[in-house]
Amino acid sequence: MIRRLPYFAILLAALVPGQAVAKDALVEAPAGTVRGSVERDVQVFRGIPYAIPPVGDRRWSPPQPLPVWEGVRDADKFGAACMQPGPRGPSIYAWDLPAMSEDCLTLNIWAPENATNAPVFVWIHGGSLTTGSGGDPLYDGSTLAKRGIIVVSINYRLGALGYLAHPALSAESPEQVSGNYGLLDQIEALRWIQRNIAAFGGDPGKVAVAGESAGALSVMYLMTAPEARGLFHKAIAESAYMVSAPALRDKRNGMIPAEQQGLALAASLGATDIGALRAMDAKDIANKAPASGYFPFPNIDGKNVPRQLVDSFDRNEQAPVPILAGFNSGEIRSLRFLLPKPPANADAYEAAIRASYGEFADAFLARYPAKNMEESMLAATRDAMYGWTAQRLVSNQSALGLPAYLYYFDHGYPATQKWNLHAFHAAELPFVFDTAGKTPPLWPKIPDNLAERKMIRAMGDYWASFVKGGNPRADGQPDWPDYANENGFMHFADVPRARHKLHPGTAVLHEAVVCRRRAAGDIPWNWNVGVASPPLPAKAEGC
Repeated sequence: MIRRLPYFAILLAALVPGQAVAKDALVEAPAGTVRGSVERDVQVFRGIPYAIPPVGDRRWSPPQPLPVWEGVRDADKFGAACMQPGPRGPSIYAWDLPAMSEDCLTLNIWAPENATNAPVFVWIHGGSLTTGSGGDPLYDGSTLAKRGIIVVSINYRLGALGYLAHPALSAESPEQVSGNYGLLDQIEALRWIQRNIAAFGGDPGKVAVAGESAGALSVMYLMTAPEARGLFHKAIAESAYMVSAPALRDKRNGMIPAEQQGLALAASLGATDIGALRAMDAKDIANKAPASGYFPFPNIDGKNVPRQLVDSFDRNEQAPVPILAGFNSGEIRSLRFLLPKPPANADAYEAAIRASYGEFADAFLARYPAKNMEESMLAATRDAMYGWTAQRLVSNQSALGLPAYLYYFDHGYPATQKWNLHAFHAAELPFVFDTAGKTPPLWPKIPDNLAERKMIRAMGDYWASFVKGGNPRADGQPDWPDYANENGFMHFADVPRARHKLHPGTAVLHEAVVCRRRAAGDIPWNWNVGVASPPLPAKAEGC
């Protein structure tokens, strides 16, 4: 329960000249008593630990619940970010890195004053499972909390420290598996929320998990993780990508097994065994792993990740929860490293597409023509990764009879137009959180004018109302049609507009390509799109 500062203390402070009125809040939670602050009618608790620090011999071990602490724990500062590499160059996404540590499994809470049984919005940050922090200013939950929901942001292990698989680590595990530690951290945070959020005024029966990019990827893995079942009741996936994942030990779908990747990383770091890896400086591992070619990703271990995401959804094994999902029109404009080298000219482009896409080449070229090669390449990779995923998510949940809402963020403003970044990857975030004034230093600045404020208000209202009741609504804005209503979606352009049938036939095209690759069994489906696509496999049963 929440306790405010006693009245006599407030009165005493008011009587002392120059003495500011202290504003704090105590919560007596099952985890222990925690002291937060009251900031503009929102109670804020920063840096609350939810698991034992995974350091020393605990490095590369599943998270363990933190024992109840004694006394009062101050929650006035964000916890350290999980270990991650420093920026390699200028980026619109880059912050000055905060303090980093392996002792990073913390969460932050923004709660309305006097909240009772409030719905809970759990935010999982993006960053390619390599960078980011739940304490980034972009994710400040204050304004969303004022809409009557509790916002929780979490940290989870990143990079090789969060996803390394290795035969010796698997041998330590009772289940004979390794890797996926960052995903297990997220599950442990959700367990902590189930045990404790009522003390902050939240309803553990009304939890929505939400994330963008790698955070949305994590949402999908939580939807299919057996250990996460029942820990949340709604899902929000912004710019998710349902790409193929490596298996733990076997070579499947053209991907190197995760344990083999772990052995290669250990060799590149000069570590002969797990003891040597655990003795290495965590910062060195975080910085050197990307340079060695290691890329963190969940692996299919048969326990925490039963199978490929697309297979789990096809089998209706995912959590039966309402979903809000979507993508941005300019996803790849800020992620051009995902694009292959363009062909020399339009004729070479068309020839490459015909060689790779076979009987689907005409359909592909109709959508992504050679005459505007750059825009076609940007759109093709966007649609194959983010567009196909978003429409598949809402289609799958809708087929279960669940509320499912699709969006297409197509909003620009002068700075994005000047830099050719219209509706870039993650551009919707300051509109959802109302943090236009808290974006990273190189982020295209959002003007403070009536049109932008209206869009910010509308998107925050839609997201918060979905968290509350599973039905996104905003005052003075159009009703958001369910995807079951003629493939309805919300188009966020200059203003929100309700529409139907986004890019007809496009998701069907990419689904057909993925189906062939899945059936072949030796080709991944990710950013090998367009001129980077391998030849289309032969037609298979069910495709």
